Amino acid sequence: MDNRFWRLDARPVGNAFAEALSLQTVPLAEPEAGQIVICNRYLSMDAGTRMWMTDRTDGYQPPLPLGTPMSGLVLGEVVASRADGFAAGDWVRAFGSWSDYSVVDPIMAGAFKVDASVADLRDHLGPLGMNGWTALWGIERTGATKAGEAVVVSAAAGSTGLLACQVARLLGAEAYGIAGGAEKCALLVRDYGLAAAYDYRAGGLREKLAAIPGGIDVYFDNVGGPILEDVLANMALYGRVAVCGLVAEYTAGERRGPANFDQVLMKRLRIEGFFSPDFMDQGEVLTARLRQWVDAGQLSLPYDMTTGLENTLAAYARLFTGGNVGKVLVELPE
Repeated sequence: MDNRFWRLDARPVGNAFAEALSLQTVPLAEPEAGQIVICNRYLSMDAGTRMWMTDRTDGYQPPLPLGTPMSGLVLGEVVASRADGFAAGDWVRAFGSWSDYSVVDPIMAGAFKVDASVADLRDHLGPLGMNGWTALWGIERTGATKAGEAVVVSAAAGSTGLLACQVARLLGAEAYGIAGGAEKCALLVRDYGLAAAYDYRAGGLREKLAAIPGGIDVYFDNVGGPILEDVLANMALYGRVAVCGLVAEYTAGERRGPANFDQVLMKRLRIEGFFSPDFMDQGEVLTARLRQWVDAGQLSLPYDMTTGLENTLAAYARLFTGGNVGKVLVELPE
């Protein structure tokens, strides 16, 4: 049996992913002792993996070596197992590869057996998965959000951002979103109950944020760059910035600090970065809390679907061009 996979051949420049990755076909490897074989049904497209493609050595994990399969979060069915605790037929979420099958050590891959009775299995890559965990942790723990506070979320129409907006509201806060385009902003207010949503492409973002009563208590940052500068100028005293992602830097390939960093002192702000590995051990607890909201219809996520492994790069690019609303997934037919 063959296995197709996307190989990282070069460090991509900007969004030129087709010039840096190639689709390869090899015989499917048999699992070694301690490994499982996952038939991937869904590939999760996540902006944070863009940094893995660079040659940065100061990130939270080393860069992917050239000539190796592109890594990412997958959801699928175990079809062969030589690992304790996993059997054929189990549905798992794990860090695998952009491929038809992922052959992994479940411990190293963070393999997590999921509840196959969930109404929409895709939710294990959305509100019940890393995006949901990150939204809840960043809003409640890193951002220390309290009822009645003003919470601003950037990339608010993306997977983590949209969940963060909803979690903020569920905790009793006023949620405000920043997104690209009037249509996305209208959707955030109309369908998800945000107090307001701001189109950063329309200009004047700093002045619009200044209208938030009392200033911004919590900023859930997915992008960094100029938007962070506009937010810092409008933070409330003792505000908190939870840094989840830096998409502006992933795409531009350059790093910059905020021009008005003096506001950290003037407003006595706390800025803290966080990554999902920080709370992997809390996965079951986080999932249980999130599922209560999902089952009650209070937490949801739209899915931006692409079918076929061969179309993965087009799906991935939408994360960086503002072409998606909600969670971008690639579905691999049975």
